[in-house]
Amino acid sequence: MCGIVGYVGSKQAYPIVIKGLKRLEYRGYDSSGVCIGNRDGITVLKEKGKVSDLEAYAAEKDTSGSISIGHTRWATHGVPNRENAHPHFSGDRKLSLIHNGIIENYDSIKKALINKGHTFKSDTDTEVLVHLIEEIKNHEQVSLFEAVRLALNEVVGAYAIIVMEKGVNNEFIAARKGSPLVIGIGEGEYFVASDASPIVEYTRDVVYLDDGEIALINKDADLEIRTIANVSKTPFIHELELSLEAIEKGGFSSFMLKEIFEQPKSIIDTLRGRINPKTKEITLGGILDYEQKIINADRIIIVACGTSWHAGLIGEYLFEDLARISVEVEYASEFRYRNPIINKNDVVLAISQSGETADSLAALELAKEKGATLLGICNVVGSSIPRLTHAGSYTHAGPEIGVASTKAFTTQIVVLTLMAIKMAQKKGTITKSKYHEIITELELIPKKIEKILKKNDQIKKIAEKFKNATNFLYLGRGYNFPVALEGALKLKEISYIHAEGYPAAEMKHGPIALIDDDMPIVVIATKKGNYDKVVSNIQEVKARGGRLIAIVTEGDTTVKELADYCIEVPDSFDGLSPLLTNIPLQLLSYHIALMRGCDVDMPRNLAKSVTVE
Repeated sequence: MCGIVGYVGSKQAYPIVIKGLKRLEYRGYDSSGVCIGNRDGITVLKEKGKVSDLEAYAAEKDTSGSISIGHTRWATHGVPNRENAHPHFSGDRKLSLIHNGIIENYDSIKKALINKGHTFKSDTDTEVLVHLIEEIKNHEQVSLFEAVRLALNEVVGAYAIIVMEKGVNNEFIAARKGSPLVIGIGEGEYFVASDASPIVEYTRDVVYLDDGEIALINKDADLEIRTIANVSKTPFIHELELSLEAIEKGGFSSFMLKEIFEQPKSIIDTLRGRINPKTKEITLGGILDYEQKIINADRIIIVACGTSWHAGLIGEYLFEDLARISVEVEYASEFRYRNPIINKNDVVLAISQSGETADSLAALELAKEKGATLLGICNVVGSSIPRLTHAGSYTHAGPEIGVASTKAFTTQIVVLTLMAIKMAQKKGTITKSKYHEIITELELIPKKIEKILKKNDQIKKIAEKFKNATNFLYLGRGYNFPVALEGALKLKEISYIHAEGYPAAEMKHGPIALIDDDMPIVVIATKKGNYDKVVSNIQEVKARGGRLIAIVTEGDTTVKELADYCIEVPDSFDGLSPLLTNIPLQLLSYHIALMRGCDVDMPRNLAKSVTVE
């Protein structure tokens, strides 16, 4: 959560920082602010709301200066308002700081600082941190870099920070622990951001800060990095693969719609180079050295949050069905706190779009202490999960800007499918003919999704009928039960309609009491799997007056006679059907949200990357 941008160089800094904040706004949009260093000192501009509100507020202000830091906030400590917006000043107003994360021991530090005469203007933990740095700097008579280092040795929690000093217009200090920071290197200029999207326009050369590292960023000098233990580190420069076009809307009205329609391409990109076109052999280079450990594992424990957790459930079905490997799927936020049993023969697989999800990282740290093998599936190259795990695979979905995940979900399923098929082949738990059948079906998925996307107008008309509903129920069985959960989550996230996903057979054990003439029921009823059982469940819904929207296999006539509305998807192998049945549910949620006047890219109270607990 929260987006951080910094620039120091010879250009005007404010336009670069404000554009960067717009690109990072999916990380938080409760409030925003900038600090600009100039000959007159430091100018801080802050405003409640989105970055556009800050831009309007700053329109008549002096924004000149060649050094600036900016922040777009997802509130943790303190309500969203101008006072709690970042940047925050030290007591003497000589230091300005922006922060992503949570300082867990802020309260005890704050009390100690109050006893020393400090006063606070906000309710945030961030203001406590900048006051602590001020106290150490003045009391110990040390440089700002050293004061930051000493202060970070006293705090508990997660942070990505940039600190500026009044009158010092050629450098600032950046540091991270548990929240990402990337530094872009230009000619006589540096860029800092929470991810690469604000940087790619200006440079391809970047350095990813590791946990516990502090950077002295001076436009007139080489980048200097030290740990909080004061150990010097040599910066390792990466070349960005991200393109500017990938982080813009490209003619679509929203990032979410663009990303829904990008799914055929993102799946092709995820498959590229992993299936030999002649032999159909799967090669997952990221896990090649760990294949035998996966095969011999007592169990695979999948840890994830939100949409990635739903992908993990589908992964469980795939691994157990095809490879006959025992799998448990855990909410990372619960797993880490319930004293789980983890053995050295376990494989712990974390799934995360951003690779920065705080709870998933903490779950991996716990598993690491127990000696388990750590694997990761994520989308962002150079993020924390790939660094922490022994091995893993990237999804290659491309940047996902919309807060509600779409293409990341489908590409996670693709990677899980490749892993499960590969392990099944190596274990001999599927026949050669079955292996080739699934691979052939998988390669056809992008074309089948393109076919479903052509039904956008039909789905839009269905959305019109249900835009004013107050509750939805989503039902599925087998591989499509997690799709029901995901469909309900999407609707909740972006339209603010209460929705629940259930196994269709469980409807009789409670939710059936909710069904009446006003209750829309979305049923995933493809011909594979437990089709006859799902038809029986549909009959039960129909008998109670529920309004039925059914996702069916092309050519289905049985369900069409029962449902009020049907959306057809192409036939496919049962284990791949979630890649198809999920698409209409994404579009249905999108159109309902749009018709209700909701912001589909930045839904209220949500942020893209959950980097705090």
